[in-house]
Amino acid sequence: MSRVVSAARRLGAGLLASVSFQSLDLSPAFAQRVLAEQLPTIEVTQPTDQNRTRARATGDGEATRRRATADVAPTGNGVGSSGSGGEAAAGNGGIVGAATTVITAADIAHSPSQTLAEIIATQTPGAQITTFYGGPIAAKTGVDLRGFGAFATANTLVLVNGRRLNDVDMAQVDLSTIPLNSIERIEVTRGNSGAVLYGDNAVGGVINIITKTGVGGPPVSARIEAGFGSFNTRLGNVSTSLNSGPWSTSFYANTVRTDGYRDNNRYSQQNGIGNLNYTTPGLTAFLTVTGDNQELRLPGGRTVDPSIGLDELTANRRGTSTPFNYANQQGFSATAGFTKTLVNGVDLIVDGGVRDKKQQSAFFSSPAPVPAFFTSTYVGSHLTNWSITPRLSVKSLLLGMPSQLLTGIDYYDASFEQNRGAGQGLAAWHNYDLRQQTVAGYFQHTLGVAPTTDVSYGARVQTISLAARDNFDPAAPFNADIGALPLTSSETQYALHLGTEHRLNDVVSLFGRAARAFRTPDVDERLSSGPSFDPFTFAAIPQTFQLKNQTSEDIEGGLRIKSGGLQLQSSVYLMDLTNEVHFSPVLFYNTNLDPTRRYGSETSLSYRVNDALLLRSGMAYTRAVFREGIWAGNDVPLVSRYTASASVTWNIWQDYVVLDATARFWSERRMDNDQAGTQRPIPANGTIDLKLGGRYERYFWSLSANNVLNALYYDYAIASTFTDGRFSAYPLPGRTYLLKAGATF
Repeated sequence: MSRVVSAARRLGAGLLASVSFQSLDLSPAFAQRVLAEQLPTIEVTQPTDQNRTRARATGDGEATRRRATADVAPTGNGVGSSGSGGEAAAGNGGIVGAATTVITAADIAHSPSQTLAEIIATQTPGAQITTFYGGPIAAKTGVDLRGFGAFATANTLVLVNGRRLNDVDMAQVDLSTIPLNSIERIEVTRGNSGAVLYGDNAVGGVINIITKTGVGGPPVSARIEAGFGSFNTRLGNVSTSLNSGPWSTSFYANTVRTDGYRDNNRYSQQNGIGNLNYTTPGLTAFLTVTGDNQELRLPGGRTVDPSIGLDELTANRRGTSTPFNYANQQGFSATAGFTKTLVNGVDLIVDGGVRDKKQQSAFFSSPAPVPAFFTSTYVGSHLTNWSITPRLSVKSLLLGMPSQLLTGIDYYDASFEQNRGAGQGLAAWHNYDLRQQTVAGYFQHTLGVAPTTDVSYGARVQTISLAARDNFDPAAPFNADIGALPLTSSETQYALHLGTEHRLNDVVSLFGRAARAFRTPDVDERLSSGPSFDPFTFAAIPQTFQLKNQTSEDIEGGLRIKSGGLQLQSSVYLMDLTNEVHFSPVLFYNTNLDPTRRYGSETSLSYRVNDALLLRSGMAYTRAVFREGIWAGNDVPLVSRYTASASVTWNIWQDYVVLDATARFWSERRMDNDQAGTQRPIPANGTIDLKLGGRYERYFWSLSANNVLNALYYDYAIASTFTDGRFSAYPLPGRTYLLKAGATF
């Protein structure tokens, strides 16, 4: 998006009316994706869980814990679910008062979907996805909780073992870089109550991915898997773990290559996660190291313009207008920490780490991949983020009531450098240098005020300090821009949470919450802060890096039902936002919007028919609208009002043959850039995915067919600012196949 701004500046007033920037791979969306009888135990860490989530409810007393254990699927290919359709039962995982979905490793193994984003969207009611390329890999697919459209990834906080993956830049958290076989479970907390524990970005919700550690397993184990599928897709996965006394280690890795559905859509990726753990009754410690390398070719959009009779979406949906564009990324992280029991009920948890990410991308709008005025841009970025997050867990009785307190301090220090010029190897016009430091203190207290009623409340105070400058080089080749003004700022924000859960009986419980959250603009949004030109004279005006922090206030209420094999969860919510950051399609820069609102309902239902058959479904109504301003009453783009999913897992013949099927539906949504609501919407559509698999002794196999009805659809399109009816869409593949086989040792 910031590159779009720079392009608009260089083109000048005379060309603005004819620019069709939707043909670029840097639309606003793409640029940010480039908790029956007692208080539930709050588990900060366990001897076998020391590097995972900060605080989560693990059950409503021993009865629930026994039920949960009985419900967990076998490690083979049998019916795999907690029996709740992934939804947390009363107190069974999550923040008190919040709607939480838990997706287990068995759920992941049974999903016909091959991508983590699609698995989350299918099993989490209301979650929407935006996919640019689709297929067996679906790189750069973003998950949207509570309807944020183009800015979904900036408003959905992604964690791995309770630690942030969202960085200070706009490059989205690419879920495809996390090996599926490394995941033990995924906890999805919808709404903004997670902001107290985790800070900014947790506006629409929190996705916490808990990885396996190998602790408690056999002395030696291993798993290998290989696959082949459509578009010459080839993949390989390997995992291994070792256990000896208090020490354990595990390693998970995968590699994938595919030609992709589109021309110039080749994709290559390698990922790895390694863990070293030390576990004793009073002390646990861990070290986790990750690495990833990704190469992605960018095919751009397919343009439709009825005014000139152009329809690339129909004539050549697999084609490309940008045959030389690409985006590469290399990442590394190391995290270490320990948990020490100070006295009975009091644990000190300290962990810290570093994450390093490098990115390179090139964009050519001319027929040849050569540097030139207005038609080429090369961007190289480097981000380093240091953090330390000590915290204290205290479990006790307060006035005879079960009490659990979690309090801590978060410190993050991020440095971001980006060079932007006409071509690789050439001197850059812009040499951006931004440093952001975040210091926060927080607490969250959960209290069993009655045998059947729990209350949780908490607060966070966070200070964000930013220093940003642009070392602009006016003499750089093919320069037609001006430098940005420096900015030094410091702002303090706060988050609040109040939640309650009341169990009417063994079947029905009620929950509710209210919360406040915030989001700090990321560095790429600041790089595209305006104004960039005078809207009347089109004279260039330096960017300022200055944007206001976004805030949200959220209320939610609902019920959970569990009776035998039936489980249901349903809730309604209302969220009001102020200073939401968004891209202006008229002025070509980021700005703070007039007040906006999200409201809706989310329902999930599951029914275990017998040991061999499990049925699940989910549905949601999501409204995202502008409350005030020139677009008051209009829908926020890229948000479908209605979404629904259904799935079945059927053990046809023990574990030897298992059928998994999933259907997903979404209603129409406004195109990106169409805040006015005047352009035609992205059509409603749906997909059906099937997987047939099985296991015999140590060997396993699966054959997946995705989009079996061969629907020709697209999730994302961007409307022209100036030409009515003109838009550019990212078409997605029809029917695809993937065959996988492997063995355990």
